[in-house]
Amino acid sequence: MLLENKNAVIYGAGGAVGAAVARAFARDGARLFLAGRRLDAVQTVAKEVTAAGGAAEAAQVDALDERAVEQHVADVAGKVDRIDILFNAIGMQDIQGTPLLDMPLADFAHPVIHATRTQFTTARAVARQMVRQGSGVILTITAEPTPTAGIGGFGVACAAVESMWRSFSAELGPSGVRCVVVRSPGSPDTPGVQAVFGLQPGEPIDDSIAAELGSATLMGRLPMVAEIANAAVLMASDRASAITAAMTNATCGAHVDL
Repeated sequence: MLLENKNAVIYGAGGAVGAAVARAFARDGARLFLAGRRLDAVQTVAKEVTAAGGAAEAAQVDALDERAVEQHVADVAGKVDRIDILFNAIGMQDIQGTPLLDMPLADFAHPVIHATRTQFTTARAVARQMVRQGSGVILTITAEPTPTAGIGGFGVACAAVESMWRSFSAELGPSGVRCVVVRSPGSPDTPGVQAVFGLQPGEPIDDSIAAELGSATLMGRLPMVAEIANAAVLMASDRASAITAAMTNATCGAHVDL
């Protein structure tokens, strides 16, 4: 197991990506500390993990609340000897579908402000613990950077988060802390992507729909959310010990690295 004896904190653990990462981390041996705004959603994931034989605790934390984040990290640090992994699956609350020329400034700016605040606050709190112990991995997820119409401030928010991770990498690298972004074009089995394409929550994704959604990628499909979680496991593990300031391409070829 790649994450055996590792302690991992996941913010946004009640969402589709956070839950998938939680399941994957637990399957590979990590002890989980799950947090999110909706305690019921986080508890559901924690119960699923423990029912499968893993170890997980749930907490209600609003990542916009700086003091709440600091307290949560302190609580986790008081229970374990080290925090090895942070994964940020916090939603950006982006507003899409409106042309930029018609979009109010507040709607455009909201995901940029929300993402930078929540990602910075959580990463900083955990990084302080990791610097003291001299090791750790800080992960987040963004979308691949293909220019797309109608996505409002979402692309800008992703770019800001990626830039933040590079800055954290530069400052934390000498202390043994790695920072990695997992890039995804969106997974067809997540509610957010289904909503974009007009599918109902829980509506099955048949082969024709999957092919249509991923027709522009080199692999002719989009990555399922479990595949994104598997990429996160690898990047969080010691097998990726030389990788930092990296944008991990898990896009099925929607984006091509140059």
